[in-house]
Amino acid sequence: MINKKQKNLPGIIFLTSFPPKECGIATYSQDLINALNNKFKNSFNTSVCALESGKEHHVYSAEVSKRLNTLDSASFSSISSQINKDPHIQIVMIQHEFGFFNTDHETDFLRLLEDINKPKILTFHTVLPNPLEGHKLNVKRIASLCSSIIVMTRNAANVLASDYAIPVEKITIIPHGIHLVPHKNKEALKTKYGLGGRTILSTFGLINSGKSIETSLEALPAIIKEHNNVLFLVIGKTHPTIIKQEGEKYRKMLEKKAKALNLLQHVKFIDMYLPLNDLLELLQLTDIYLFTSKDPFQAVSGTFSYAMGCGCPIVSTPIPHAREMLSDSTGILIDFQNPEQLAEAVIRILNDEDLKTTLGSNALKKIQSSAWQNVAIAYGNLFKKIDDNVSLLYRTPDIKLDHIKNLTTDFGIIQFCKINNPDPDSGYTLDDNSRAMIALIMHYKLTKEKKDIPLISVYLDFIRFCQKTDGAFFNYVDINKEFSSQNEQVNLEDANGRAIWALGYLLSEGRSLPQVLIIEAENILLKTLPMLTKTNSPRAIAFMVKGLYHWNVYQESMQLVTLINSLSQKLVTMYRKKATPDWEWYEHYLTYGNSVLPEALLCAHLATGNVTYKDIARKTFDFLLDKTYDRAGIRIISNRSWLSKGGKSALFGEQPIDVAYTIIALDTFFRFFGEIFFLQKMKIAFNWFLGQNHLHRIVYNPSTGGCYDGLEESSVNLNQGAESTVTYLIARLTWEKYKTHQTSLIPSSSRDHIEPY
Repeated sequence: MINKKQKNLPGIIFLTSFPPKECGIATYSQDLINALNNKFKNSFNTSVCALESGKEHHVYSAEVSKRLNTLDSASFSSISSQINKDPHIQIVMIQHEFGFFNTDHETDFLRLLEDINKPKILTFHTVLPNPLEGHKLNVKRIASLCSSIIVMTRNAANVLASDYAIPVEKITIIPHGIHLVPHKNKEALKTKYGLGGRTILSTFGLINSGKSIETSLEALPAIIKEHNNVLFLVIGKTHPTIIKQEGEKYRKMLEKKAKALNLLQHVKFIDMYLPLNDLLELLQLTDIYLFTSKDPFQAVSGTFSYAMGCGCPIVSTPIPHAREMLSDSTGILIDFQNPEQLAEAVIRILNDEDLKTTLGSNALKKIQSSAWQNVAIAYGNLFKKIDDNVSLLYRTPDIKLDHIKNLTTDFGIIQFCKINNPDPDSGYTLDDNSRAMIALIMHYKLTKEKKDIPLISVYLDFIRFCQKTDGAFFNYVDINKEFSSQNEQVNLEDANGRAIWALGYLLSEGRSLPQVLIIEAENILLKTLPMLTKTNSPRAIAFMVKGLYHWNVYQESMQLVTLINSLSQKLVTMYRKKATPDWEWYEHYLTYGNSVLPEALLCAHLATGNVTYKDIARKTFDFLLDKTYDRAGIRIISNRSWLSKGGKSALFGEQPIDVAYTIIALDTFFRFFGEIFFLQKMKIAFNWFLGQNHLHRIVYNPSTGGCYDGLEESSVNLNQGAESTVTYLIARLTWEKYKTHQTSLIPSSSRDHIEPY
């Protein structure tokens, strides 16, 4: 049921085929609408006008509010009238395929476009090069009646511009979406599906002769001579249109050919329209994906895209989409209907494990920007461009610990990942385990989930393991639980500071955690006291001040207040030496983790009452926010080169950890000063993870619960290491209390004690 608030939102109606109709565009449209509704909230309402022909009459889900019979001229007139009269519909989104409208009804379709008096966006799923004059004029007329045209490849955009003279500014490229998958172990998946010990080749989609599956069958004998364990999966039902025209003629021909070539032990036909999850798992266990379409004008293939998204090495015929995507070592192209070339390509990949791994990895990196979440952002931005009434509000993802649990052993959290698979050889760090302990304590505080306690205990034990006899800590531990040589090469002050922050935070939550953890944390902290005042790194000092503040919340102590004062005075001294009217900062440059410095001084003010700390904290935080926010959103200081006084920061090279630290500090400042300004900045910063960044791409991966490692100039680092994932979780848990956007301001009388993270 649509509530009153939703009724006032702009309505977007999709004219498209739609499930349960078995059609690639129907599936595409359902995936797109789901992605839009999962990505945005209170931004627009979506509905569907389902395209049917003749006697079709499917039973649809609630999204479908209208039906258009493409073989009935009166139906076109009725739909345009209904859309024009509906005040809630603001944009008409048309998924176009020429097969939807046969020659007799092309005029009806053009009249529909002419009659609808609202902005129209049309996605061309097929763009034919070198068109005949009549077809060219038809496409140009369609484009002229629409506000914007979407195509899925650069090649299609170039053809529209060059062969049809459609203005470039009217064309938007939005790729075919792919589903993000938590890349599972290939061998485990093979065992799950009874395919253990086999080398899997596959293809999928609605079966028809245009897929030229016989090309793969004819290549198999040569492949099997060298790799006798090969199994070729042909996944999918016969296309319903083909069923109507000729029944199962094509499938039966394939089955006869497989038998004639003695391939019955090497080919399996899966004559099913598989659930999405099963399909994606079969693609993940595939060793090589075969795409053998014989249509040189096939503009795009969703099946091809899905295979790339599952990290499959691909051998493909050179349709335009494949030529565009399978470059830079992302796959191998072969000629149309050439089984000899196909066999040669498959054997080459199977004989070279490094090549196989490289092709799959490169394909995944190239296609990942096409995740449905990113496609939804691109469509949403276009809707906003077309209609000023569209205001995009990101939906906050559910809290998910899957990837953190996947990274955590019984010793600690592993440092790095290859995509979302933990890389044990990267070892462990004090940094990551300290932050992970904070995140899990925050999660336990929110949910009281008892399964969090063993994880907190693992991270705490790791911190204790890293402590030296003088109270300080090592940072780097290898997979054999030995301290690595990196500890001798890198300044460890900042890592020590983060450990004290984490230990102090644990103590501040002492009322809800098991006493054994409190005792262990306090014992570790007591050993650190002699080395605290020797610290000179500003960030290490800041983390220590935060940790001591939390410790003092747990158990007030003049000794702790004295230490906080001593360390904070160092920050004040740095500020007074370096700050000028146009550079309100503690150093001559802004580097990483900047937000923790003013936040620490605000914590020091809370512990000591020293107004100087509060004043400097506010001045420096305002200065920092001015340097990291612009009209487009948040732009964290680049790790390519720091921002020096009087200089310009490099663009790009943004890391999740700095966005998370900014959110933590904004939370602290908001709860102290009570100014909505800080909350607004926090929302912008959190949306950076969700796609409000210069690439308009997600940095948080909702399928795994992991966070990508960085945002570069034109790509996202797809590895989901501990640092990024844990700091995202801290940011997400910090944002939890504000996500409804209805937070009341804190009265000044309650600001003498807050709980900064």
